[in-house]
Amino acid sequence: MKKKHRPTIVVTGASAGVGRAVVRRFARDGARIALIARGKDGLAAAAREVEEAGGEALVLPLDVADAQAVEAAAEATESRFGPIDIWINAAFAGVMSRFLDMDMKDYRRVTEVTYHGQVHGAMAALKRMVPRGRGSIVLVGSALAYRGIPLQSAYCGAKHAVQGFQDSIRAELLHAKSGVHVSMVQLPGVNTPQFDWIRTNLPKKARPASPPYQPEVAADAIHFAAHHRRKQIIVGLPALEAIWGDHLASPALDYYLGATGVEGQQDEDAIPPGSRDNLYEPVPGDHGAHGRFDAIARSHSPHWWMSKHRVALGLAGAVAGIGSALLFGRKAR
Repeated sequence: MKKKHRPTIVVTGASAGVGRAVVRRFARDGARIALIARGKDGLAAAAREVEEAGGEALVLPLDVADAQAVEAAAEATESRFGPIDIWINAAFAGVMSRFLDMDMKDYRRVTEVTYHGQVHGAMAALKRMVPRGRGSIVLVGSALAYRGIPLQSAYCGAKHAVQGFQDSIRAELLHAKSGVHVSMVQLPGVNTPQFDWIRTNLPKKARPASPPYQPEVAADAIHFAAHHRRKQIIVGLPALEAIWGDHLASPALDYYLGATGVEGQQDEDAIPPGSRDNLYEPVPGDHGAHGRFDAIARSHSPHWWMSKHRVALGLAGAVAGIGSALLFGRKAR
């Protein structure tokens, strides 16, 4: 029997949060996974999980803001596992602050990680995939790629940039009739450790503006995007509402978010003295995929389920419609 192909995957942001959940999802396929992040403790734990699931792991501690380091990681991956099949860009950074209170060094850092990090990953992947005529790249986006919110101007700007970047490179690949596909997954709020280590100059802990989804929901959508040729996947009804709300009533949303968005992103608890953020250095320890909002996080998204199965649902609807028409026709006779 022909041996089943074990795909070679690269995941940035692999040590925690959505990236960690993505690693676990691909590990179930027995994949060979290159793990990119700064946090060595989380990377080591992620590697163990991959191997326990029957896959193979390559730990590559680096900062995605360093283009040369990302390129070297791609080279190391192919030297170890062979051609890269799928590249997932899940790494990001953020700062919670009014724009006027931000340090421009911090602002640039968010842009370097959240936007340029995805550009660096896409470049390293495309340089290898395009000559072979195959491969899949997933850019991890957000509803905030379309609808900016207060206190997150750097992050929102970076995600908007990723969305425009995808449009551009996708058009170039189509022009070249390339077999390489680039998709973007627009996420809602997700229950990850980011809310405990995001840099902020506000007095209270950060929190998602609406009840978040568990990272496994995001990971399932990213896994699906890597294997299908949709340009964009929107995960969760809140993300869909934010994107379409901005299309239809953007000025009204500005007023609404101006009235609710600042308080809505702050928890009741004050930030403990001595708390560390991960903007420039990783927070030590293995933080896993989940944050502190398990009690309110949603484990399922009916909207995403319907989107994922839209072809089957469409066929079922068509069959039901034809059946109803035939039945009605018989009764009419």
